[in-house]
Amino acid sequence: MSAVAIAAAFVWLGMVLAVSFLEAPLKFQAPGITIPLGLGIGRLVFRALNACELVLAAVVTAGLLLSGGGPGGSWGLGGCALLGAVALLLLQLLLARPLVTRRSDAVLAGQDPGEHRSRAHLLYVAFELAKAAALGAGAIASLAALTALTG
Repeated sequence: MSAVAIAAAFVWLGMVLAVSFLEAPLKFQAPGITIPLGLGIGRLVFRALNACELVLAAVVTAGLLLSGGGPGGSWGLGGCALLGAVALLLLQLLLARPLVTRRSDAVLAGQDPGEHRSRAHLLYVAFELAKAAALGAGAIASLAALTALTG
């Protein structure tokens, strides 16, 4: 089960990097994309990403728990970093996502010109950076630990 958790962590990392740091900024550079149109597309894309993330977080968590790789377990820091990524996702969805949604609602309703990045957006980006770092470090450390165990 530990190999499945590691694979899920790498897939999760790839999705975050591709959507948050590639698709999202490039979308607004496409010809004809307005702020409201980009926000509408972003809502759909990030809703789908977050649903996938929750499934992958559940796989990672189950893999860690079933293999004894949680805090103090056989994976040590890698397992802790992966559980940290799960916690960051949950905090991001509970704290930052509602703030970003509130701001995009205002922009889409014409109540906010949306000409500058909001603090909510910057908070969301900070969560994405921290989550990506935790996923990368955790997946690599866990893979190294698994490789050492199976030698």
